[in-house]
Amino acid sequence: MTRFVVRRFVTLLPVLFGVSLVAFLLIHLIPGDPAEVLAGPGAAGEDIARLRQQLGLTAPLPVQYAEWVARTSHADLGRSLLTRQPVLPELLDRFGNTLRLAVAAMIVALALGLAAGVVAAVRRGTVWDVALSLFAIAGVSVPIFWLGLLFMLWFAVTLGWVPATGMAGPATYVLPALALGLNAAALISRITRSSVLEILGRDYVRTALAKGLSARRVLWRHVLRSSAVPILTVAALQFGYLLGGAVLTETVFVWPGLGRLLVEAIQRRDFPVVQGGILLIAVTLILLNLATDILYAAADPRIRYQ
Repeated sequence: MTRFVVRRFVTLLPVLFGVSLVAFLLIHLIPGDPAEVLAGPGAAGEDIARLRQQLGLTAPLPVQYAEWVARTSHADLGRSLLTRQPVLPELLDRFGNTLRLAVAAMIVALALGLAAGVVAAVRRGTVWDVALSLFAIAGVSVPIFWLGLLFMLWFAVTLGWVPATGMAGPATYVLPALALGLNAAALISRITRSSVLEILGRDYVRTALAKGLSARRVLWRHVLRSSAVPILTVAALQFGYLLGGAVLTETVFVWPGLGRLLVEAIQRRDFPVVQGGILLIAVTLILLNLATDILYAAADPRIRYQ
């Protein structure tokens, strides 16, 4: 197992290098002199020179990249151009809020998606199957921001059951977690239905049923376990999407997360925050992929030797 984990980690290193290169070059993609653009019109020459020195733009590009990687490897992502505070603590604080929202949304997605997929497969061809298929199509098709606004109108404004915005307690997680998790639930339900239907047609499942095992026991001990790998694949991909794609949800619900911070940093041209945020999300997704591979190997030992 250790050899498998090391091999998977090594294959992810080129991805990390590519992401770090893109994050570093982000500031150099600005047309013209980045220091002049960031300083704004009418800035004095001394201010531009000071900003160029602060951003490390005076050295050749390869030297700049090497210095940036060296600082980053020591958890130094620089300072915000606006607040003058270190970037990493603010990113970690906001990322914690995004992670809490993503975990809540993933719980909603797994609970709804697995239940809907299993019921649709077991009740194949019935009205339950049709209704749950329509739910999956609607969940994939409806935009998250529109769904969030609709939930706010129904449950917060009209019914007054939960707060509409902010992050002030468990009740404030309900609407953003539902809005963010329904899309993932729809995809999980479709892959669960397909995987369960495929396993239900296998010979060993029919043999287990013929031996007198209850349908529920066969479903839990054989069918769902054999269906775990494709479901894990989709769930891991969706969790990465929830982490990296929560910008709209955080904006609609005024959630103080990393996505909202990055949007504000882009609007204010606070590039150290943007660079650090992109790198943090990329590293998280790489570690998530590694964890998914480990779960694959645990669910199906044959994968360890591929």
